[in-house]
Amino acid sequence: TERFGGLTVYSRAPAEGLWEEPREGERVRDDVVIYEVMVHLLDVEWWGTYRESLERRLGQKELVVRALEIQRL
Repeated sequence: TERFGGLTVYSRAPAEGLWEEPREGERVRDDVVIYEVMVHLLDVEWWGTYRESLERRLGQKELVVRALEIQRL
C-alpha cells in the first residue's frame, strides 16, 4: 500500500492449486492467495525483481505475477 496506495488480498476463498510435477509424476497441492494491485503505468523490470525477491523470501520455486490491461467503464 505504501508504494501503490492500495492493495486487495483474496485470502479467504478456498483457493487450491493442483498440478503434476513433470519429472516426479506426482500431484502437488498448494494453497493460493491472490494479491491485486492496480497501477497506471506497469514497471515490468521492478515487478520481475520483486517476484524474484518474493520467491526467495517465501521459499517458492516460482510465483506468478501477471499483468492484465483493463478498460475503465
